[in-house]
Amino acid sequence: MVIGSEFEVGLVLIAFSLLGVILVGGLLIALHLERWHPRLVGAIFGVVLGAALVEFLPLVT
Repeated sequence: MVIGSEFEVGLVLIAFSLLGVILVGGLLIALHLERWHPRLVGAIFGVVLGAALVEFLPLVT
């Protein structure tokens, strides 16, 4: 996937944020780890993972 504009970078970060909310937030809720807000933790994790992938993948290709 070629990311050539700021809109595409934002779209990828939003997609990973939503995946983080669904997957990581759901996992934290299922494990009853509700010390912090699980969906917020999932969103932060998703954005960090998305930003890392956006920055790292152009170096690989």
